[in-house]
Amino acid sequence: MEAHALRAADSFSQAHDEFFRLECRLQSEETLRMSHSDLEGFIEKEGREVLRQLLQAHLDLRASAKVTGPVTGADGLERTHHREGERKLETLLGGVTVTRDGFGARGKPTLFPLDADLNLPKELYSFGVRRRAAEAAVKGSFDEAVKLLAGTSGAEVPKRQLEELVFRAAVDFDGFNVTRRADWDSLAISKKAGKILVLTFDGKGVPMRREDLREATRKAAEARRPKLEKRLTKGEKRNSKRMAQVAAVYTIAPFVRDAAAVLGDLKSDGTPSPSRPRPEGKRVWASVEKEPAAVIEEAFQEALSRDRKRKRQWVVLVDGNADQIRMVKAAARRHGVEVALVLDVIHVLEYLWCASYVFNPEASAEAEAWVTERLLWLLCGQAGQVAASIRRSATKRGLTEAERKPADRCADYITKHRAMLRYDKCLEQGFPIATGVIEGACRYLVRDRMEITGARWSLKGAEAVLRLRSLWASGDLEDYWRYHDQMERVRNHHALYAGNELPALSPPEPAEPRPTRGHLRVVK
Repeated sequence: MEAHALRAADSFSQAHDEFFRLECRLQSEETLRMSHSDLEGFIEKEGREVLRQLLQAHLDLRASAKVTGPVTGADGLERTHHREGERKLETLLGGVTVTRDGFGARGKPTLFPLDADLNLPKELYSFGVRRRAAEAAVKGSFDEAVKLLAGTSGAEVPKRQLEELVFRAAVDFDGFNVTRRADWDSLAISKKAGKILVLTFDGKGVPMRREDLREATRKAAEARRPKLEKRLTKGEKRNSKRMAQVAAVYTIAPFVRDAAAVLGDLKSDGTPSPSRPRPEGKRVWASVEKEPAAVIEEAFQEALSRDRKRKRQWVVLVDGNADQIRMVKAAARRHGVEVALVLDVIHVLEYLWCASYVFNPEASAEAEAWVTERLLWLLCGQAGQVAASIRRSATKRGLTEAERKPADRCADYITKHRAMLRYDKCLEQGFPIATGVIEGACRYLVRDRMEITGARWSLKGAEAVLRLRSLWASGDLEDYWRYHDQMERVRNHHALYAGNELPALSPPEPAEPRPTRGHLRVVK
């Protein structure tokens, strides 16, 4: 039996011995006094060592595989010099050693075909550790991720290395999305998608390190001087933020309503709302690195993949941001798509509430009735009448310019966006008129993770975490990991060989484990 087979047999025997020791301990007085929770923890920890040794034995067995042909690098030069090498690999079960044959040539990098066969990463940590680290960092701080990884696996990853694993885990985000869009027609959700295709956008600030702010924001932050030494005064900010552009695309079935039904939905008296269609195939994502126009372009590409024959009604929900509206219109013209621009009714409602306090006491029944009446007019398509009545009321009361300012701001807002306030037509066609989906995405995608206490992000770190959170929030994380694993094989291994073809390996012959005491039984 050759050296590799002997090593594998020894490794399997050691694993069997370890299992036998664990079996004996589970019948000992020590464990017979344990509670079930202590017993769970004991078996999880000790059993992990058995599994680690089994993994080591398998890797030792794989080391006996032989290359069946020439090993030629991407440079076209055959590697004829043969030598054995070892490398460490930190896995979820603990540290193992991979022994493999290397093939080199003078002045050229050595190639290890078994590394390619196993799809080993370049760094110390396995893809399993990378995935566990990324999933933990997506949901909590990096410090918490370090603790979670140490407590739930046999891997010990320092914080700085964990951050690097997260960065690497997110590198295939854009490529995955392109592939996903190309395969949209084959997905089950595409068969039952609703007739309305919704795109919606918003922005959310992320606290950044000063060097990673956009130039204008960085200069403003550098010029800012606090008034006091020990605390901030009213209006002062401790940190500067870089805006993350958030996007969502989904399909939904029409939901025809009237103005009275919408007003009923806004009541807070506990009255149940009628059942409404739910968003289908919802995909949300955010980027702090890309410019808003680039994110909006990606959203249009996503939408186009869902409606290649232009049979759906496109609705774009906006919040009144002039730059955002301009970029949406430009993208629609560029792709030759007709879109219905709808201004979020909740944003309009906030303007109405501010205006109502010009004419009524705050938090009064009169203010609520005033807002309800004008919202009803808006829902019935009377935007011009609402704006005119607000200005007329302020003029009749003889209010000063300062006193009537909130009312004029509301009237100007309604007049400016009048074309996007045809709520009567939207309700007739079953369009959504509120941006609840994107508002929720700004909260759970960005704020809940990026604004945890003490967080100050680098551009690289913020973008990586936002990408992974986007995949998690859209339900794509499992598919992404499969794609990422494939791409890592291509980058780390296929690209090293001529024609991107990996050398063929002969299958190793299974080695019979040597007899161990774990297999001996006393026979009377």
